Amino acid sequence: MKKTPRGNRLHIALFGRTNTGKSSYLNLVTGQDVAITSSIAGTTTDVVGKAIEMLPLGPVYFLDTAGLDDKTALGKLRINRTIKVFKSADIVLLVTEPNQWTEYEDMVVAQADKLDIPVVVVVNKIDVEKPQQKFLTQLKSHTEYYLLVSSIDYPRQNQYISELKKLLIHLCPDDFLQPPPLVGDLISPGGIVVMVVPIDLQAPKGRLILPQVQTIRDALDNDSAAVVVKERELASLLKRFNQPPDLVVCDSQAVLKVSADTPKNIPMTTFSILFARFKGDLVEAARGAAQLEFIQPGDKILIAEACSHHPIQDDIGRVKIPRWIRQYIGGDVIIDVFAGRDWPENLSQYKLVIHCGGCVLTRREMLNRIQDVKQHGVSITNYGVAISYLHGVVERTLKPFPAMLMAYEDEINKLKTQRE
Repeated sequence: MKKTPRGNRLHIALFGRTNTGKSSYLNLVTGQDVAITSSIAGTTTDVVGKAIEMLPLGPVYFLDTAGLDDKTALGKLRINRTIKVFKSADIVLLVTEPNQWTEYEDMVVAQADKLDIPVVVVVNKIDVEKPQQKFLTQLKSHTEYYLLVSSIDYPRQNQYISELKKLLIHLCPDDFLQPPPLVGDLISPGGIVVMVVPIDLQAPKGRLILPQVQTIRDALDNDSAAVVVKERELASLLKRFNQPPDLVVCDSQAVLKVSADTPKNIPMTTFSILFARFKGDLVEAARGAAQLEFIQPGDKILIAEACSHHPIQDDIGRVKIPRWIRQYIGGDVIIDVFAGRDWPENLSQYKLVIHCGGCVLTRREMLNRIQDVKQHGVSITNYGVAISYLHGVVERTLKPFPAMLMAYEDEINKLKTQRE
């Protein structure tokens, strides 16, 4: 993240009148004291820039500008510099207060519209005054995107950040939603990745499924070799290598056997986990898997499949995962299955959402689903991470991704502490 050039980051500019709480909001969103805050108007005297990693968007650059209604002589110079920020902004966050809309807000919206920059209005200080319906109606005439926040309400920090991320995912240019490589950053040029592909009833006759084909192509695009084998032949194959392969990737349903047959010094993961990172947010999937430790009989779980394939007798989402969960907790749970583009409106009824790899979804669609679930206060994981957890090998399959493994371990510890 630190090596990402500023020009390659999503630029998010904060505008607003003096003392509307722009800097306080920036500190809330970043979780850092990026900007000095004070009740004295005009504390932000120049443009303050902060580069952060804002998953799942990646590297972003926040620009906290001076107040647009600074009346001092020096203030005019600051305002001129502030206005120049429009030329580098990808998204504008306009911070205002409840029931106040002035010529300055009109100027920001007009300038953004002129340059075709999307605007999100952040109505701050809702702890001081409640926004009136007349004001909210006025907001909607300027932009359909707005947030209601209190920048000093840190207990709701995660909710405010989740709401902002959902809008940023929707509004940011496509260039900033490019997925990470499937395996290219896990193997070195000239290296070898072994792909374990079961040939069972779900395998299409005469061909491989899309995630397997895409992973093979990604290995080749990154100047590495891909060796494909069935799970029964894996142990024999590994003995024939003069040097261990860089990575072993398997179908999630074979993870227990593959984990046992793969020496501990060889990194391994699953296709579904690769796609959790490629199409979505593997950090959230890792955190969500921690919830499986605390699922109780009678809890309600949503199984979400992006495709609408014809289910077979021992279907992974409808049969196997529910069976493994019931075996793990020693009791029954309520399972709802939604397939294709179907998506329940009342997500808050679920203890956990377990999503497929999302190979038929765009990354924007998958990220929107993740943020939708989080806004309802529900955890979300994916098939591969959940299956690895239920088979007791999740630390092994997340190990190639240190940040994701740390997120899983931190979430487990946090949930345990909350229950003590």
